[in-house]
Amino acid sequence: MGVVLAVGAYVWLGQDVRREASASAYAQQAAHSLATGQVPDPIAGDRGAAQARLATTLAGMGAIPHAVTVEAVALDEAKGAGSVTFEHTWTVHAGRPWTYRTMMPLTRHDDEWRGTWSNGVVAPGLADSERLGATRVNATRGRILGADGAALVADRPVYRIGISRPKAATSAEAVQSARRLAALVGIEPDAYAAAVSGAGPQAFVEAIVYRDRSADLATAMAALGDIPGAEAIADSAPLAPTTAFAAPILGRVGQATAEIVEKSGGRVRPGDTVGLSGLQAAQNERLAGRAGYTIEAIPPQGRPRELFGAPPTNGRDVTVSLDLRAQTLAESALAKVSPASAIVAIRPSDGHVLAAASGPGGQGYSTALLGQYAPGSTFKTVTALALLRAGLTPESRLACTATAAVDGRVFKNYENYPSGRLGRIRLREVFANSCNTGLIAARDRLDPDSLAQAAGALGLTSTPALGVPAELGSVPATTGETDLAAAQIGQARVLASPLGMATVAASIAAGHLVEPVLVTDPPTPRPTGSASPGSTPPRLTAEEAETLRGLMREVVTNGSATFLRGVPGGPVLAKTGTAEYGSDSPPRTHAWMLGIHGDLAVAVFVADGSGGARTAGPILQSFLTGLAEPGR
Repeated sequence: MGVVLAVGAYVWLGQDVRREASASAYAQQAAHSLATGQVPDPIAGDRGAAQARLATTLAGMGAIPHAVTVEAVALDEAKGAGSVTFEHTWTVHAGRPWTYRTMMPLTRHDDEWRGTWSNGVVAPGLADSERLGATRVNATRGRILGADGAALVADRPVYRIGISRPKAATSAEAVQSARRLAALVGIEPDAYAAAVSGAGPQAFVEAIVYRDRSADLATAMAALGDIPGAEAIADSAPLAPTTAFAAPILGRVGQATAEIVEKSGGRVRPGDTVGLSGLQAAQNERLAGRAGYTIEAIPPQGRPRELFGAPPTNGRDVTVSLDLRAQTLAESALAKVSPASAIVAIRPSDGHVLAAASGPGGQGYSTALLGQYAPGSTFKTVTALALLRAGLTPESRLACTATAAVDGRVFKNYENYPSGRLGRIRLREVFANSCNTGLIAARDRLDPDSLAQAAGALGLTSTPALGVPAELGSVPATTGETDLAAAQIGQARVLASPLGMATVAASIAAGHLVEPVLVTDPPTPRPTGSASPGSTPPRLTAEEAETLRGLMREVVTNGSATFLRGVPGGPVLAKTGTAEYGSDSPPRTHAWMLGIHGDLAVAVFVADGSGGARTAGPILQSFLTGLAEPGR
């Protein structure tokens, strides 16, 4: 007479309840053992031999989580036999498990049930001579595409430099070679030697990856032959056109850190390639896709047979607004600038960021998008809007004096300000020649929040949504006469990033508030606009923008940026800027330039310079000229 027991329960059909309970308990214990890589105890036959065989069978599955539950127990009490059906789930990748059922025969010895062990209990049809093997099938990582569809980040040839354990005569030699290789390529020798020491005898332990045909690769290759076990393996990796190209924005790709693995909830495993910074990290889920895998039964000889497979889902491309030519020209213009520096170029008609270059002086920091600095006289674009809203016009006369005292603090104009431009002059001349004292003289026309409102209208205090970390600027309401006077000339507590000032220029060029855009596919949610909850600045009007453009044009025709007259391709509008900072005497200065050239708005920044026109001006001139001249 037979009996079937459901999971976690049994059904009384006239047989001995104690025996059936014993079979159910044994089945549950067997499921737990199997899930933890153990043979149930007891079994019919040699358990030690069965355990050794199981260890070999499962070795190729590594640390993949394995869950086993009891689906059913079937007993034939008359024959003292039965079976247990297990359901197995291997969580190879989150959301795509390998699930199947196996059966283990049962026999009763007195009142005790025992299983008959075979590899068929581990996986369906698995012979005792076979073992399991899990092979990861990597997905193809998506590319980062530029504005014209050109691949900014794509698989490019590299060489992986490391120690091949099979090529070293002994383990000790491999460790010694690891230290020599670490010294050659400039990595920490103790950590690398430890990695080589702990690797298996057939392992290749990577030390560093070099671009194909790079100078560093040539240097390393020339010395590898003298290091036993050292090897260079040709491969490919997702890379930008050059090492420096938009590096802080595009980011890096590398092996997942322990923290990334832990936070992934099973999606990322040790050794996976993931985005570590910038867009590669922010868009990693889209770019990386999802790896697949195959599970095989591997015989001692002959070809493995596939038991199960999940194909990879390749990553999808991400498209950004960066223009390959504009970004290349911007980085070329900054290549020899020693201090931290940046160029940001925005197309006012749609807000697309065409270039966002951070110079080498920033040592990898995204100066272009994150740097927060006093904007100096480039902020006079904001001050001019505030004064226009207070009733002034470009023809309004202001007192441009050599110095101006405000509550005991003395303000002056920039060094070598032309004495012939002093006096009671029009606002357009104050702006064109960047007369600090002239603007400060009109401070009585402004309220404490006038500058903040004007900055908001030009986009400086908006919340950016570029898809990567970015900041625009901050313009607090002023507190007192001295604070207001300093803020008018872009000092005090006023801060801006190069992106922020390029946004100001773009808003002036477009005639409305411009919100910068970097990631175009997938679309990035748009910012709300105002950085201050509940505070909506009056919108920039077309008339206000036209007046500001006129003021900026006069900077080039009759002011501090006449050197831009010769830029080909139409009239240039500009504003120079110099901002004091620090406690040195005389103080150090940031150098700024804003430029508008057709459907292009540009901000140039150099952290230490002799002035906007002298330091940042030639950089802006070179960049605009390069864009205007075909073939450059």
